[in-house]
Amino acid sequence: MLGPNLDLTEEHKLIRDTARDFAQNEIAPIAAHFDETGEFPRETIKKMGALGLMGIEVPEAYGGAEMDTLAYVLAMIEIAKADVSHSTIMSVNNSLYCHGILKFGTEEQRKKYVTPIATGQKIGAYSLTEPMSGSDAGTMKSKAVRDGAGYVINGRKSWVTSGPVAEYFILFTMTQPELKHRGITAFIVEADQPGFIRGKKEPKLGIRASATSEIVFEDYRVPVENRLGEEGEGFKIAMTVLDAGRIGIASQALGVAEAAFEASVGYAKEREAFGQPIGQFQGIQWMLADMKTRIEAARLLIYNAALAKERSKHDGGRYTLEASMAKLYASETAMWVTEKAVQIHGGMGYSKELPLERYFRDAKITEIYEGTSEIQRLVIARNVLGMK
Repeated sequence: MLGPNLDLTEEHKLIRDTARDFAQNEIAPIAAHFDETGEFPRETIKKMGALGLMGIEVPEAYGGAEMDTLAYVLAMIEIAKADVSHSTIMSVNNSLYCHGILKFGTEEQRKKYVTPIATGQKIGAYSLTEPMSGSDAGTMKSKAVRDGAGYVINGRKSWVTSGPVAEYFILFTMTQPELKHRGITAFIVEADQPGFIRGKKEPKLGIRASATSEIVFEDYRVPVENRLGEEGEGFKIAMTVLDAGRIGIASQALGVAEAAFEASVGYAKEREAFGQPIGQFQGIQWMLADMKTRIEAARLLIYNAALAKERSKHDGGRYTLEASMAKLYASETAMWVTEKAVQIHGGMGYSKELPLERYFRDAKITEIYEGTSEIQRLVIARNVLGMK
């Protein structure tokens, strides 16, 4: 973990540097192409798996790197600095998919469904949202009905990250609709089974190389051994997993903010106006000062959340508050910093010749998915007030 002066260990530095080198050499040169085409970068993801980046906290027994949450944070920041789309795929595989099965799954489920994801050979996904059920999960309409040794699932899920390409999904659906959120159950489902239909691919503003789609279930049969946890535990599982996911998204937001800030510093030194570099003007200096301050504040909130998650592994406590604060502040910082970066770059910031406009488009999603900023404020306030 961090030393007394917030120093990183040699192990932390190694994974940070490994992720940084890979991101800048392998991802950054192709990021604009994949953003433009919307293609899924499967080959790059396989390489990330070989480096251990797709299962950083996964035990070695299941194909992972068996490192801690801070290592995951450091790697996520570096990948996101090169391309938020790649970091989104990485985040879902690490936080929402692998973490959920490791924490709530059986030994057989871990062996079968975690190992191929952690090694980058297959893609995992997490499906909670529906067309009319977003922040209020208790209103979902999809349903699983017990039928002998399994369940039959019908319904439509939406905004599934990696939906068009994933082989395995953690699915949340109703088993007792009358109980609302207490009637949700989680399942691990395979895409190559009858009744699994990939719906329309979403034409998104940003993170365009991170494929997103609807998923339709028509009399899809899943065996009882693929249920994750017990009936009715789905909402608890979903929210627990989202705590981990929010640390990943906060790290992602910090990465894109850092990329935009570093580009702005370089441009402020090089671009001249009225006979001097624009960095000599107070208006630019103040923007850079505020950008740097917000970035470092976000970093400390993320580190604090990572440490809280590590403590939870030993004391069994929750880190909901720390994760929500990190996600809220880092995501809003990303949006603020990228907007200012575009402004500093002027016309060039608005052009696709530079990656600034992509940073700006990609940053917005961090305020929306895995709990909107409004939901984060609700979670934080309820924790502060001691409300459930």
